[in-house]
Amino acid sequence: MSLYAAYASNLDARLMTRRAPHSPLRGTGWLMGWRLTFGGEQMGWEGALTTLVEDTAGQVFVGLYDLAPVDEESLDRWEGVPLGVYRRTTLRVHTMEGDVPAWLYVLNDYEGGLPSARYLGEIADAAESAGAPHDYVMELRKRPC
Repeated sequence: MSLYAAYASNLDARLMTRRAPHSPLRGTGWLMGWRLTFGGEQMGWEGALTTLVEDTAGQVFVGLYDLAPVDEESLDRWEGVPLGVYRRTTLRVHTMEGDVPAWLYVLNDYEGGLPSARYLGEIADAAESAGAPHDYVMELRKRPC
């Protein structure tokens, strides 16, 4: 098992149950010094795609999953890793039990572009269902699309 930090639409436990059925949710945490943004508008089928960029004032809410090897391969395909859409990177996640290393996906493109209203709504709904603080969810809902 490896520790995966889910953000954006992957915070939705129902989606993760389909995308990684052998991988239980361990808990939640925060990526400190990073912010959620969008890029790769030309790669998305409905606007820009989510990614993370370094930002000293930023923080991103994540779900932590103990990912089984079979689910890693499946999730890589879902996220477009073999096609070069996303790549994996490892960051430190701040949790109530302390900081832990976890891997996540980062877009292989530059920041810029707007997501669709539907996609942004899915991201906010997923954060809310995962237990993100109300102000975090509201900031997502207010973003331009």
